[in-house]
Amino acid sequence: MHLDEINRRLIELLKADARLPLKTLAAEVGLARSSVRERIDRMEKAGIIRGYHADIAPEAMGAALQAHLLVRLAKTPARDTVSRIIRLPGVTACASLTGDTDLIVSVSVADTEALNRLRDTIASLPHIADLTTAIVLRDEMRG
Repeated sequence: MHLDEINRRLIELLKADARLPLKTLAAEVGLARSSVRERIDRMEKAGIIRGYHADIAPEAMGAALQAHLLVRLAKTPARDTVSRIIRLPGVTACASLTGDTDLIVSVSVADTEALNRLRDTIASLPHIADLTTAIVLRDEMRG
């Protein structure tokens, strides 16, 4: 699907606030609400817009500490190990990378004790060769 300037602007507006009403979106891009709704529907069906999410403060859910675990695997692919990692409580994301680091695992936990337990659990999984922890000091999202 081709993304023209209007579609790109709609995406930027929705990224900044996915709850914007159609009336507001339409006014921002200079189209009728029905045209905006059709464009959004087409982008959803094409898989360009994959979903709408709530941005929840981790602290509100008892997860005051965020970290990234840099994982090197003994052998790749290790799909079963990755599948086990993403199902662990506290794991918020897991991405495969190129280079020396095979995975970056984002975690959100209550404290350093919980981080150490999660880290130990992951380190003990099959095919984990090395694991480095990077604690997030500040997380600033671009709106």
